[in-house]
Amino acid sequence: MTDETGPWLVVGLGNPGREYAGNRHNVGFMVAELLAVRLGGRFGRYKRVVADVAEGRIGFGGPKLVLLKPQTYMNLSGGPVAALAQFHKIPADRVIAVHDELDIPYGQLRVKLGGGEGGHNGLRSMSKSLGTKDYVRVRFGIGRPPGRQDPADFVLSDFGAAERKELEFLVDRAADVVESVVTKGVEPTQNAYHGV
Repeated sequence: MTDETGPWLVVGLGNPGREYAGNRHNVGFMVAELLAVRLGGRFGRYKRVVADVAEGRIGFGGPKLVLLKPQTYMNLSGGPVAALAQFHKIPADRVIAVHDELDIPYGQLRVKLGGGEGGHNGLRSMSKSLGTKDYVRVRFGIGRPPGRQDPADFVLSDFGAAERKELEFLVDRAADVVESVVTKGVEPTQNAYHGV
C-alpha cells in the first residue's frame, strides 16, 4: 500500500559532465534542474549515492519531491535510483523517470506507467536495479535521427538550432507534466497532455 503523504522520486536521466550538458540524451537533467528551481531546492552531491540530489515541495505544504540526477553514466543510472528509493522508502509506483524518447516526434510528451525500455539504457538500468518496470515514465520526444545517422550518435548530439527555439518551452511543459502526475495522477495527466 502506497503512503499517500510520502515523497516522490523524480529521476532526470542524463550523462554527467559539461560535454554532455546540451545533448538530446540529457533532457531529463534539464527538466530536473527546472523542477529544482520551481521548488526552491538546490542540487548537491549526495554522500550515499553517486548522484546530485535536490528536495522541495510543490506549493506550500504540497507533495515532497526528491529530485535525482545520477552522476554515473546513463547505463549505470539504476544503482543511485534504487539506493535513494530505498533510503527514502519510496515505492516504484512513486518513481518518475524523465527521459528522451526516439520513438516520439520532437516536441511531444507522453506519460506511461510501466512497459518496456525501448532500447533506452537508462531505463534498462533502472528496471534492473529497482527489480520492476512498474514506475512512471515522462517521455520527451526527440524524434528519429535524420538520414542514416546512428541513433547512438544522434542522442549524444546537441539539439539543433530550430529545436533550441522551442526547447525552453518544452522543458517547462515537461516539468508541468511531472507536477501533474504527482498531484493528479497518471491518467488525468495523459488526458491533459497527450495530443498537445
